[in-house]
Amino acid sequence: MTARTPDVAIVGAALADIGRVDDKSVFHVHFDAVSRALADAGLRREDVDGFFSTGTGVLAPIEVAEYLGIRPTYYDSTGVGGSAWEVMLEHAVAGIRAGMIDVAVLSDGSTRRADLKKGLRRANLSFSTRGPTQWDVPFGHTLIAKYAMSARRHMHEFGTTVDQLAEIAVSSRFNAGLNPDAYYQDPITIEDVNTAAMMADPFTKLHCCIRSDGGGALVLTSAERARQLREDPIWILGTGEFASHTTNSEWEDFTRSPAEVSGKLAFERSGLTVEDVDVCQFYDAFTIMVLMTFEALGFCGRGEGGPFVEEGRMRVGGAMPTNTDGGGLSSNQPGMRGIFLLIEAVQQLRREAGQRQVAGDPSVACVNGTGGWFSNASTAILGTNATLG
Repeated sequence: MTARTPDVAIVGAALADIGRVDDKSVFHVHFDAVSRALADAGLRREDVDGFFSTGTGVLAPIEVAEYLGIRPTYYDSTGVGGSAWEVMLEHAVAGIRAGMIDVAVLSDGSTRRADLKKGLRRANLSFSTRGPTQWDVPFGHTLIAKYAMSARRHMHEFGTTVDQLAEIAVSSRFNAGLNPDAYYQDPITIEDVNTAAMMADPFTKLHCCIRSDGGGALVLTSAERARQLREDPIWILGTGEFASHTTNSEWEDFTRSPAEVSGKLAFERSGLTVEDVDVCQFYDAFTIMVLMTFEALGFCGRGEGGPFVEEGRMRVGGAMPTNTDGGGLSSNQPGMRGIFLLIEAVQQLRREAGQRQVAGDPSVACVNGTGGWFSNASTAILGTNATLG
């Protein structure tokens, strides 16, 4: 296993407070995340010339940068849902590779759970009531309903069972039990998942992600500078992204994830294959997302995701440890969780994950973010110095 020579690395990664954050503003959460990530990298705010952020408003990267005392010459606020952070990772790599910036920071922060508790709810039944998606709204096509239709179609086409989907939630909770920062840590069973309150058939409440507060940040720089900063940079070996649809009528097959394309690009660019992967971090707003991502990326055949996730395969200690922090189903989900996938991958590859640390010497992580309702996907392959041969 030898990856292609990378030219950009992650040199800093950190979480802000996560879970229940009742005493801080969203900007303070960003401040904590970036301060900790820069300290981890051994850099200062003055070193940052690229800044990537979203979620606070129309001027997200500008207003957050101002609050942090950063004046970027290159910035991005890609709004594509849950995969935004993997997409912005690819854009940051491109900026560094082109010589436009030297140090890039990706920052996320959210107090959505706390806002809801305070009565500041801003959610509605649909992402949009304008443009093409307005035609979905009268028929009740909420976000969860769209994923539920995908799950039902997968069950119809391939015989996937509710118990197989439930195992994803059970395995995620098992991993969360090893993570002291996870929102929910008590073990659950397949029966617990199946008998929870119904949300959108076939999804009960435990098939769906939680709502929490929290934030995190990453620091990227060139290979040359990375080697000066750390002995253990985490290399960005390959990335890919793909946009599919927003209206379900334009989705050609409800059982295919756009990760089929983004994953193919990422693996080709890395020079690696799924056989090289030691740990996975997949976006999991709903259980079906994980199952279809395994299929899309080639970890199992099309329609084989149900049997693939059985027998604890996803658990720490299992054949393919996945969402080792507990994922959005049990650990944290502040709204767009993609940055937490990348941070957990970095912690695993650095062997900093404590009780949930994957055994052996993991050197390759596969990260996949999904946005909308399988509307888009972005995949990143990360590796250690050992991956370079």
